[in-house]
Amino acid sequence: MVQRKRTALELAHPNAAGIDIGSASHFVAVSPDRDDEPVREFKSFTEDLEELADWLVCCGVDTVAMESTGVYWIPLYEILEARGFAVNLVNARHVKNVSGRKSDVLDCQWLQQLMSYGLLSGAFRPTDEICMLRAVSRQRDMLLASQGRHIQHMQKALTQMNVQLANVISDIVGETGKKIVRGIIAGERDGHVLAKMRNARIRASEEEIAKSLQGNWREEHLFALKQAMALYDNYGTLLTECDTKLESMLATLVGDDDSDPGRGRRASNSKNAPQFDVRTYLFRLCGVDLTRINGINPATALKVIAEVGPDMSRFKSAKHFASWLGLCPGTKISGGKVLSGASKRTTNRAAQSLRLAAAALHKSQSALGAYFRRLAARLDRAKAITATAHKLARLIYTMLTKGAEYTDQGQDYYEERYRQRVMHHLAKRAEKLGMQLVPAPQST
Repeated sequence: MVQRKRTALELAHPNAAGIDIGSASHFVAVSPDRDDEPVREFKSFTEDLEELADWLVCCGVDTVAMESTGVYWIPLYEILEARGFAVNLVNARHVKNVSGRKSDVLDCQWLQQLMSYGLLSGAFRPTDEICMLRAVSRQRDMLLASQGRHIQHMQKALTQMNVQLANVISDIVGETGKKIVRGIIAGERDGHVLAKMRNARIRASEEEIAKSLQGNWREEHLFALKQAMALYDNYGTLLTECDTKLESMLATLVGDDDSDPGRGRRASNSKNAPQFDVRTYLFRLCGVDLTRINGINPATALKVIAEVGPDMSRFKSAKHFASWLGLCPGTKISGGKVLSGASKRTTNRAAQSLRLAAAALHKSQSALGAYFRRLAARLDRAKAITATAHKLARLIYTMLTKGAEYTDQGQDYYEERYRQRVMHHLAKRAEKLGMQLVPAPQST
């Protein structure tokens, strides 16, 4: 009988401290041999946080583990990081699955013990400059979502007046839609006069638009329409400010670099995209043009870089990067049996952008488009989107780490490679059965 030799746990971080984060106060624990009172409570005021950092310095602490609870950890994290501590953010769900611990004091002590033995790993957090870019990018997303709600309010007010404008034009906040809505707010009620504001590219005729603009102009609905348009315009102004701020941040990050990515694919004409040359700034920041990947437009590339940054050294491989994004298959296995291969649910914003980019490939005549359509036919659309987003993430990781450019081989190249793989496997299978695979003669 083979006897296994037990190895005792060794201290990986003997100077570690654990902090349980709260909204009004934080509980901090250090090793019992560092202070007569190894567990203390500090209020969340800035003065108290500075006192907390001073106490950790007096205790000889150099490594800190804290729970990433809401946004309450951010002020303390920034103070400790500025003071030179190695701060590790840990997931509270990963350290609280132990029975018998009911108080905050025991939580911080448990964090300190686990960190001391190296049993906790810190969450990924990009550099401070990228965090600033990420904050403004997320603020822009919030403004877009709020602006979208007021578009719905305009549609509701028009529907309540039985103005069926949305049934004849696709976008009521496009060029034609905004002109007509502003004309209604200004007091114009003649449908034929409003219909003359249509753009020449609108498929609906003036007669159809005029017919859709016959409604009951009730005062309360006109008032709601006016306020919804005012709020829509106000958010548009704030979005312009966000674009200006993002451009200035990117200009600061790239410095004096004046390199040009050269000619690429036509940029997206989405009205929600940032209103400046995102592609050039990202090329100067990353050293590669991520928009050469089919499906990745400048807005998607900006979202990924704003969430992660151009430095991928924190991720050991493309697999680790895909796992952090939540795009890799699950590994729920028990007794050698795979219970579930579903990807974990995540709110990662970069992963959401990559999924949207993958879904946009369903009509692409590229190798990635052919890959997506083949997966969608074999599995289902949701799984195909996740798998294609996973491939996009691996391509981005490779480009940022290797500095290599992406070249699309085209749909025909992918289909031919797939045919060769199928033929190879069929030939091997026939050989095992004692047969020979013979291609049928092509009919002329």
